[in-house]
Amino acid sequence: MDMRELGRSGLTVAPWCFGGNVFGWTADEATSFRLLDGFVDAGFNFIDTADVYSRWVEGHQGGESEAVIGKWMASRGNRDRIVLATKVGMDMGPGKDNLSKAYIVEAVEASLKRLQTDHIDLYQSHRDDPKTPIGETLEAYGALIQAGKVRAIGASNFSTERLAAAVDISAHDHLPRYESLQPEYNLYSRTGFEAGLQDLCVERGIGVIPYFGLASGFLTGKYRSADDFGKSARGASMSKYLNERGFRILSSLDAVAEAKQATPAEVALAWLMAQPSVTAPIASATHVDQLASLAKAAELTLTTDDLASLDEASAG
Repeated sequence: MDMRELGRSGLTVAPWCFGGNVFGWTADEATSFRLLDGFVDAGFNFIDTADVYSRWVEGHQGGESEAVIGKWMASRGNRDRIVLATKVGMDMGPGKDNLSKAYIVEAVEASLKRLQTDHIDLYQSHRDDPKTPIGETLEAYGALIQAGKVRAIGASNFSTERLAAAVDISAHDHLPRYESLQPEYNLYSRTGFEAGLQDLCVERGIGVIPYFGLASGFLTGKYRSADDFGKSARGASMSKYLNERGFRILSSLDAVAEAKQATPAEVALAWLMAQPSVTAPIASATHVDQLASLAKAAELTLTTDDLASLDEASAG
């Protein structure tokens, strides 16, 4: 398998990252264990979650996904085989929604406890916190790295300007730098990342691990009309994709998939994996039978013509 270094972190990951937002939510604990087993058995090693997953569900407090992953790693004894990423900074309750040094020190201990591990491989700022000085946040991460609790740090949902500023401060003040960026990026949602972040990440050697790699499932091709919205918990959000451009993208995916004897989802992820800035797109599965298809994307080679067709269809 094509293993890739994540930024300059020293972390080596497979080209598909399992998105852990489903664990303890749309995939119960037993299903999550089966999914994780299948993922690792297929040769993959990179799992992404966040402390806030899945606080949005009625009755959940946050931490559900981390707890499931922690139980799984403890039961399998496979922590050393996993590159484990989690995030901090989204709303976990009053006063728990920032990147201050005091809160990061508190939050990492809670994540470590839920994950049943003594270190996090990639600890990410889930979103920018303009109220906290960048240097303070990076100093907090530096202390965690020095203590062996974190190996590398990353950013998620940062603007080009703020990510560039953070990297510059890291260099100037000899602080840890963000080695990865987690933006929304897929064949449908391209503008936000490609407008400036892409060039910055390539120039600075920052690994990119885009979320919503399949546009919440739209790029699998299973949502083609309003009648399909009931197919999953995310179906209600599909209406924004059902427009001329969305159908044009699906048509191009269908054509390439047919020529490659692949599925639209496999082609959509292979397109992301072929982008010069991307280390590993994040995608989730809720059923074991979806794993084999997602795994195939890592072995799928798209030609220059294939990429050009998909680029043209998704332009705009």
